Amino acid sequence: MKEFVFADGWYYFLLAAVACYLIGCFNFAVLISHFKKKDIRYVGSGNPGTMNMTRTFGMKVGVINFFCDVIKGGVPAMVGYFLFKDYVFAGTCVSVADFARYFFGVFVIIGHIFPVTLKFKGGKGIASTFGVFVFALSCEQWWYFPILVAAHFLILFYIAVTEWGSMGSLIGVAGFTVWQAVIFAVRYSENLLNVWTMLIFGLLLLINLLTWIAHNKNIFRLLGGEEHRTSVIKHKNRI
Repeated sequence: MKEFVFADGWYYFLLAAVACYLIGCFNFAVLISHFKKKDIRYVGSGNPGTMNMTRTFGMKVGVINFFCDVIKGGVPAMVGYFLFKDYVFAGTCVSVADFARYFFGVFVIIGHIFPVTLKFKGGKGIASTFGVFVFALSCEQWWYFPILVAAHFLILFYIAVTEWGSMGSLIGVAGFTVWQAVIFAVRYSENLLNVWTMLIFGLLLLINLLTWIAHNKNIFRLLGGEEHRTSVIKHKNRI
């Protein structure tokens, strides 16, 4: 493994942050809804994301939008991994790829939730976050992929049964975060207090905070018993 001196290569991460943020700003929900002769920002809940797309245009369009956002979040995370998979931070055994894939992913999520192109009013970042988690792990060990897909189906099953879309999404993000945090806790058990190890855990925590902040209104409605139900089984055509 080669050593990476952050003081000499910090600009790589600055460029990556800008590029990933701009990628996140590209909103597929707005693009797809324009093809459907509507603007998703002025329909239903007004949120340019998968749930509102599903409610407005049906399951097929919702699934297309979901996978587009998954890829948007996942590909930059995968690129971050492969760019730095042969490097460790100088003087440590911490892989630069373990930090880079979540660093890249976080800025995509920030761009999705707070896009400058949409006056900082974007989606809630769940699909892009799932994409970051799926690609970040699968690019390292391929056999994680079927496990992650099965976990997604469990989340969809929970949402289908309870019709609590926001709750299911938040539980899914929290579950994936804990899973990956455990992996890194085991991997770096002898270096948990290393600054780069702590930053990896910090990025995982930030992903959770971003999605919870984006769902703040949903959380308050859930606590007040006023949250709207989300049916993924039946769809009333509103077009």
